[in-house]
Amino acid sequence: MSMALPMSPDQPPKTVQLMRGRPRAASARRSIRLAALRVPLAVKLVGANLAVVALLVAFRSGLSHAGSLALDGAIFLALALHVVLVLIALRPIRDLEAVAERVWQGDFGARVERSRIADQEVVRIGAMFNILLDGLVSDRARMRALAAEVIEVGDRERAVLARELHDSTAQHLAALLLQISVAARDCGDPALAARLSEMRDSAEEITEEVRLLSHTVHPRVLDDLGLVAALHKLARESSKGTGADIDVNAQALATRLSPSVESVLYRVAQEAVRNATRHASPRHVWLTLHADEAIARLEVHDDGRGFDLAAVDKKGTAGGMGLLSMRERVALVDGSLEIKTAPNNGTTIVATIPLVAT
Repeated sequence: MSMALPMSPDQPPKTVQLMRGRPRAASARRSIRLAALRVPLAVKLVGANLAVVALLVAFRSGLSHAGSLALDGAIFLALALHVVLVLIALRPIRDLEAVAERVWQGDFGARVERSRIADQEVVRIGAMFNILLDGLVSDRARMRALAAEVIEVGDRERAVLARELHDSTAQHLAALLLQISVAARDCGDPALAARLSEMRDSAEEITEEVRLLSHTVHPRVLDDLGLVAALHKLARESSKGTGADIDVNAQALATRLSPSVESVLYRVAQEAVRNATRHASPRHVWLTLHADEAIARLEVHDDGRGFDLAAVDKKGTAGGMGLLSMRERVALVDGSLEIKTAPNNGTTIVATIPLVAT
């Protein structure tokens, strides 16, 4: 009499194990088939023809010596001709890939040229790709025009605010400062005179802060004299009380840049210098401006402590928000911002803006 061995309550029956194993095996086979289908088209074509060649070679074994030699020559010629035809047939697809790579690298003027050897499907794909690129270029042009308008409107509003602060608020504070000074001088009570002197000092500090805020909101020298003069003024004012020597290397430009480009480059310089003097404790900061007919390029380099760029971007700290603001401003005028830094290795910020539509 046979007795069935008791099964553990945690052990599934053998039939269940087999059923579980079958989906895994089927999934593995399916993955193998998909991997085979994902190989490049050229490999598929050559592989199919190699299979035909293998059949011919097998058939060759039953032929005579002369017949086998003739078949070998025919196979070689057919295989060589096939490889040439495959390379020619795949040329339009490689051209599509080359154009896509150029677009990915920023060349939005790249277009797919009509090929004489391309079939109708590839021709339609190329035409549609060109239509998409034309639409992208048109959208970029509209976005750039809108960005320039946004920057210009913002600068006008800041200019109005700065003018009000400088010409109205600061003047009223100056008048108040003068009255307090006169009251402190004519006061006969020593205690009251001391308090008036303290009020005068406070009013003087407030007046200076308002004037500095007016310049920070919108430097009038940027409108009156241009970017080079504004950078020199920024260097002079930023070096006060920071212990850093700030040098500007910028030759006078043959023509003024557009207001939007000047504003963006100045804001990048302002933010970069502010970050360096506040957080990096540099001994030297260098501002370098170069502009020609094609691009305007501003480089801000300091020999300070530097920082971990990835960590700052990830944390989203105040410094990270400043970097984000610079990136967004430069992107609005279709430019690029490059940041090179490392702990104890200084920081270099390069803003490049194209001066012609791309």
